[in-house]
Amino acid sequence: MAKNYEVYKFGGSSVGSVEAIRQVIAILRDADKKKRQLIVVFSAFQGVTDELIAVAEAAAAGKTEYAVRCKELYRRHLDVAGELLKKSERKKTVYFIEDKFNRLSNVLQGIYLVREHSVRTLDFVMSFGERLSAFIISETLRAAGIANDYLDTRQVFVTDEQFGNARINYKTTNENIRLRLREHTKMQIATGFIAATPSGQTTTLGRGGSDLSASIFGAAVQADRIVIWTDVDGVLTADPGKVKRHISIERMSYEEAMEMSHFGARVIYPPTMQPALKKKIPLCIRNTFNTQFKGTVIGPRSGKSRYPISGISSIDDVALLRISGSGMVGVPGIARRIFAALAQNNISVILITQASSEHSICLAIMPQFCKRARAAIEAELKYEMRAGDVDPVLVETSLSVIAVVGENMRHTPRLAGRVFDALGRNGINIIAIAQGSSELNISAVIDRSDEVKALNALHDAFFLGGSKAINLFIVGTGLIGSTLLKQIRRQLKTLEQEKQLLIRVCGLANSRRMVFARYGLPITNWEKLLQKAEETMDGAGFVEQMRSFNLPNSIFVDCTASESIPSLYPKILKSSISIVAPNKKANAKNKKFYRKLREISRQSNALFMYETNVGASLPIINTIQDMVSTGDKILKIEGILSGTLSYIFNTFHGQKTFSEIVIKAQQMGYTEPDPREDLNGNDVARKLLILARESGYDLELKDIQVENLIPVKLRKSDGVETFLKKLPDFDEQFEKRKQAAQAENKVLRYIASLVNGKAVVSLQTVDKSHPFYDIKGSDNIIAIYSEHYKQNPLVIRGSGAGADNTAAGVFADILRAANYLS
Repeated sequence: MAKNYEVYKFGGSSVGSVEAIRQVIAILRDADKKKRQLIVVFSAFQGVTDELIAVAEAAAAGKTEYAVRCKELYRRHLDVAGELLKKSERKKTVYFIEDKFNRLSNVLQGIYLVREHSVRTLDFVMSFGERLSAFIISETLRAAGIANDYLDTRQVFVTDEQFGNARINYKTTNENIRLRLREHTKMQIATGFIAATPSGQTTTLGRGGSDLSASIFGAAVQADRIVIWTDVDGVLTADPGKVKRHISIERMSYEEAMEMSHFGARVIYPPTMQPALKKKIPLCIRNTFNTQFKGTVIGPRSGKSRYPISGISSIDDVALLRISGSGMVGVPGIARRIFAALAQNNISVILITQASSEHSICLAIMPQFCKRARAAIEAELKYEMRAGDVDPVLVETSLSVIAVVGENMRHTPRLAGRVFDALGRNGINIIAIAQGSSELNISAVIDRSDEVKALNALHDAFFLGGSKAINLFIVGTGLIGSTLLKQIRRQLKTLEQEKQLLIRVCGLANSRRMVFARYGLPITNWEKLLQKAEETMDGAGFVEQMRSFNLPNSIFVDCTASESIPSLYPKILKSSISIVAPNKKANAKNKKFYRKLREISRQSNALFMYETNVGASLPIINTIQDMVSTGDKILKIEGILSGTLSYIFNTFHGQKTFSEIVIKAQQMGYTEPDPREDLNGNDVARKLLILARESGYDLELKDIQVENLIPVKLRKSDGVETFLKKLPDFDEQFEKRKQAAQAENKVLRYIASLVNGKAVVSLQTVDKSHPFYDIKGSDNIIAIYSEHYKQNPLVIRGSGAGADNTAAGVFADILRAANYLS
């Protein structure tokens, strides 16, 4: 036959409504203009096949509701015809619908009377769906001026009598098709899914039957292409319900499509491809509702692609059977016996992996077959088990299989490493691995709770050109937190365009409320979102919600000064969620907790970043960590570590009194709301403790000698206002210390020092030779003496206070964590 045929197939979603059918008519009108011979295969209207099965089952169960539901189906088809066709055009279609439903009602009544239905009867009942949809659309096309013939494929498709999943007799069917097309040259509007035995009994072609119908037609006439019209933009790189940033695949091979389908992708059911595959006819998957998009072409070869893989797919619920024992090593025939036992019980194996030692075999199967499979294997190996040569079969459930598929994987170095690295960096444990010798597929069994996380991690790694979504969960929206959100909002577009980083805030909380969104909150109006949020803030609840999302590349950001939030850090890190924390309370807790966080961080492959614990955005902690890592020994540290106290004593040199400067510092936002939190020296002590621990000194907070600048009589005063009101009464004692320093040409500086493991925080005097003498404003400064910097210390100086600086330091830690995750 001349190669000028095209075969179209429209699935149920493409004919699910009157509007959808009108879109189909428009597509066929455009195709008809191209003067190509078209064969168009239709499924039943969306949901109709399932409803026909349900009606038959209700009749078999003796439920009279079957008649009501059948009438509803009748009305639905009449309504569709009524909207598509004018009254003058409707007569033939209405007669057809009434005739078919009269026949269907008679069959259903028979099922109701005998209280059962056979597979053969069910095939006949299901056939009404395709017959009705195809006829209604055929008449609608004719009314629109598009010449066509309605084709009930039972007239040409011949099968065996395996009802429910009949097998095509290709020789007879192909002859019938060719004869039909010689005699009928108009567009053919054909029923999908249905066929008939040589004696005329109605059969169905099983799962994917309408796709198979299109493939049979295409192969019979050696069509130029077969177009499968659906409701998505071709074949997608991942399930759009699980991976939001999916993309469409331009080209893929038959083998890739079958691999993707085997692992649950909505491509096309593999057996339906066989007729087209044998004749090397391209399949095109297109979107009925987005005709501008060219879709995906499936052919003999995938062609060149900028991606190393074609797609990622998964089966979301599988069970793993593990057969092991020393008696399996070197014994031929064990694997054959296991698979034979499963085959005899009609159990299909999804994935197989065997240790090279031959000590164990793992099989993935559908969970509903677990008990039967275990019993079959143990029965087959009962003598070996009795002798202790083979252990009882172990069964693991609640698992998923993820598959990375692509022809370009062949002979591509490091690709498997990228798969495992993407999973490992997100704390996803691999239970079993399989890769065929064709290198077309790498499959891994993982915990079912990690399936969506794994799919997104792999998709980011392979398809987004280095682009990565970073999911933030931020607690604390005070001065630091709100400034951080402002900085993130300002940089969103730049980071996405220049750094390929998509920053999403998926969880946000203040001291009262918390709000979440799996794919990111609109942070332009985060204040309103929190005001309207219904969930009361609860630290443990926030962490549980974050963990339940189980998103890849997640980072928890603690912008609070809370004592309780850090107690949740171990649980967060164990979930492979990295932490960025300006909150220094965690690192200032006891040594056991300090070590525990680092151990969990290493074990869980999650970062714990806290550069802003000391010096806001100054690179102090990272510098000390680098020095220690490279073998340098920290001998001495001196530092002005409080921006607040730096400002106070840098300003305390003229006529202003100490209390006036403290009050002004509070008004400018340099101090905590309660200035005593700064003046008591505890905050500086915590910072020094952190630096001492990072330097390798095993100290506790109680080991640090702290000079408290709050006058003794004011340490128990009630309220901030009372404290500030009484503070001027003690100006004289601070004035005396200032004047004594000035008499020696020195200045007052509140200094934290660590010398050979001894830590002191106190108000000291320094002269012009000291690096701290001419410090200005609220700057921090630190001098680090080490084996490498004995004579001239390493000095780091800069602004160490203020929301902008601290938030910028937190943001920088977030970006460093994002870089690690990518």
